Amino acid sequence: MNPIEELRRRGQSLWLDYISRGMIRSGELKRLIEQSGITGLTSNPTLFERAIDDSNDYHDALESLAAAHLDARSIYEALSVEDVRNTCDLLKPVYEATGGADGFASIEVSPFLAHDSKGSVAEASRLWREISRPNLMVKIPATEEGIPAIADALAEGININVTLIFSMRQYEAVADAFLRGIERAANPAGLASVASVFVSRIDTAVDRELENIGTPDALALRGRAAIANARLIYRRFREICSSPRFAALHARRIRPQRVLWGSTGTKNKAYPDLMYVEELVAPETINTVPPATLHALQDHGRIRGVTASEGWAEAESVLRRIRSVGVDFDALLDRLEADGVAAFGRSLDKLLERIDHKRSVAAH
Repeated sequence: MNPIEELRRRGQSLWLDYISRGMIRSGELKRLIEQSGITGLTSNPTLFERAIDDSNDYHDALESLAAAHLDARSIYEALSVEDVRNTCDLLKPVYEATGGADGFASIEVSPFLAHDSKGSVAEASRLWREISRPNLMVKIPATEEGIPAIADALAEGININVTLIFSMRQYEAVADAFLRGIERAANPAGLASVASVFVSRIDTAVDRELENIGTPDALALRGRAAIANARLIYRRFREICSSPRFAALHARRIRPQRVLWGSTGTKNKAYPDLMYVEELVAPETINTVPPATLHALQDHGRIRGVTASEGWAEAESVLRRIRSVGVDFDALLDRLEADGVAAFGRSLDKLLERIDHKRSVAAH
């Protein structure tokens, strides 16, 4: 069976972790939606940086915006808002066919607001109004200050994609923020939210620690932390969905906050290229894949079952053993959260510099 169809049969959506104006205008994104089973899209400053820097797709728009004397930040937002709005329109048939359960495109609040709760809510509200599409999700990171912002934005009726989740501690805080926000919302049945749990970055960081330790026991644990961590978070998701608190919401036809697996491209070439796809299949989840992983899935993907529900006891054992050989796993995940916020900030800084350069070139 077609592996993407098999994912859908198992209850998992497949989203694309990439955006570019060329892909939208050429019809490539429409084809991916209609023929390849893509039912959503995520974006972030790093992806926009690549899209703008690696092509001439934005030359005319940059020239026009530069002529209007907009600064780099305003130009970036105008470009990203237009791309995400057009992507929402392309995904509208999916959104309507699923009754609002799928078919979302995401745009991120500025990473410079990651530690500003009120600023994050204000920007999420402004982007929500400006893009004005029911199948938009606004991304807010799962920082300490982001947690109350998530609840407040949901309470305002904004679909939220919570990003940069690495740890169980973060996930539980995010799930609680979702419930608190939904309970305060005027029309909660119309809201959607996802909790984006990052995967491959964990193995990259843990493997580095294990290799520094260098013992046979440590080296034997390489490549096992990320999937174990994700599977235990999925187990917690199932527990929350079965709780009396959520049962009361479910009776009002409120959807759960689906878990989204992010950063699922394999970074270590020694590992199978689809390990973060094939090993994390589960109902009411999303896997958001970069184009190379999507092509690999179409070419040789093998979906063998609901794998995220497998081996929970073994996952607990793996994380215990990682800690026992000397890896401070919890501190490492906290660092990944901080590093993720910083990386998006650097990408935005770099992108604004590129826009300034391209703006000056276009102006001449």
